[in-house]
Amino acid sequence: MIPRFFCPFPLHPGATVELAPDAAHHALKVLRVGAGDTATLFDGRGGQWQATLHPAGKNLRATLDAFDDSDNEPPLALTLVQALPASDKMDLIVQKAVELGVSRIQPVAAKRSIVRLSAERATRREEHWRKIVISACEQSGRNRVAEVAPVIDLTQYFGLPAQENELRFVCTPGAAGSLRDLAAPAASVSVLVGPEGGFEEGELLAARAAGFRPIGLGPRVLRTETAGLGVIAAMMALWGDW
Repeated sequence: MIPRFFCPFPLHPGATVELAPDAAHHALKVLRVGAGDTATLFDGRGGQWQATLHPAGKNLRATLDAFDDSDNEPPLALTLVQALPASDKMDLIVQKAVELGVSRIQPVAAKRSIVRLSAERATRREEHWRKIVISACEQSGRNRVAEVAPVIDLTQYFGLPAQENELRFVCTPGAAGSLRDLAAPAASVSVLVGPEGGFEEGELLAARAAGFRPIGLGPRVLRTETAGLGVIAAMMALWGDW
């Protein structure tokens, strides 16, 4: 498989660019690329470039040869609003959500979220998650980089305006609604997933007041790291490009 690398700057025809140190190290030390090998580069604006690689010590340059305008993005603009889970579960959620096709991830702190992040720690985690997003885009063939929004409190999130005609769901065990019963959305979709202990009743009431409709996930109770990914996969099958 031809390796893929994200470049955090605009790419132009015929340019020779230097890959970021982390990407160069991975290509040279792990993938063992050599002079004249090919790679795919993308800058997040859509489309990708076929490039020829030129190792130079610890550095790696690439000459852009041909452009492919595909971006492999689903027609469904989907945001995952994920209450902060414990441990490193968020890493898995971010990685798999991007592979499945979400366009935006909004981390929120719910009342039952075990993890509590100071402003400094939240900034570090957000940057860490953005690196996971880039890696997931490289692996999955996406040429547009999903957004990771700053961590905010759930009540603060409910105060933000919804996008025009946005369809909103909150995952609620035992809810009667089913995705199969709904028509394909005309605009964007947001899915709200709770932490390990679930949402408090007041949070569910606030979610409904903010336009979130309860949606069930079948007769089984799913873990927080499974629920959102399951809904995303179902939506991509019903309304996306699966």
